[in-house]
Amino acid sequence: MKRVVVLSDIHGNLAALEAVVARLPALKPDQVAILGDHALFGPQPSETIDLIQQLQKKGALVTAGTGDIAVADLDYAASFPSLAGGLPPGLKAAVEWASDALDDDRIEWLRSLPSERRIRYGEIAITFCHASPGSRTIPLSADLDPSTTLELLGQTDSRVVCVGFTHTARVKDYGWKVLVDAGSVGLPYDGDATAAFTVIDIDPEAKTINAEVYRASYDTEKVADAISARALTGDTYRAATLRTGKLVR
Repeated sequence: MKRVVVLSDIHGNLAALEAVVARLPALKPDQVAILGDHALFGPQPSETIDLIQQLQKKGALVTAGTGDIAVADLDYAASFPSLAGGLPPGLKAAVEWASDALDDDRIEWLRSLPSERRIRYGEIAITFCHASPGSRTIPLSADLDPSTTLELLGQTDSRVVCVGFTHTARVKDYGWKVLVDAGSVGLPYDGDATAAFTVIDIDPEAKTINAEVYRASYDTEKVADAISARALTGDTYRAATLRTGKLVR
């Protein structure tokens, strides 16, 4: 049996990441994967990246997210193509704050991250990406048109496709593919304010796959207060989202 723990969308929330990392020794994963949007929005982008880098040195696979492109290069068209008509002031303020908070080494690390990583256990391959296979910006959200979902899943031969981006954790077995949306460690939108992550158990010999959503509790009020105290445009809504686990804007 092989166990994979998948995290995504930490968003500069160090306390949430620490809560998940504290669970790892008991879970005993063979592989950890972290799927992007590491620094944007939360109050501790540098410290969050430092902890991710520690996990990476221990073997974690790390990919880039849309927010990482924005923070590293301030390239809004590449990061947020759906907002090509103009970036909301709150989003722009958060991106620029996070970019200014990171030193050159951390910025270069963000730039170095790949869009996708893959592993294989026997005949079962797993693709890890932030949004969807072949795209950094088209998420595999639950309300996506079914034909588009199948088209995006078909962009990889992997049996298991692990993503983030939506901030809503779920597992969907399509028979030929298993979609694992890790949700968000640092800023969930699914109505549960605790840190979301997923655990996948794979039996290469029996060719079975079992994936579950897990949650880790931490002091959301303390982090929300830190966001509010920062007082960027949009921080009131971000703090409310963090407290409730529901997108507030």
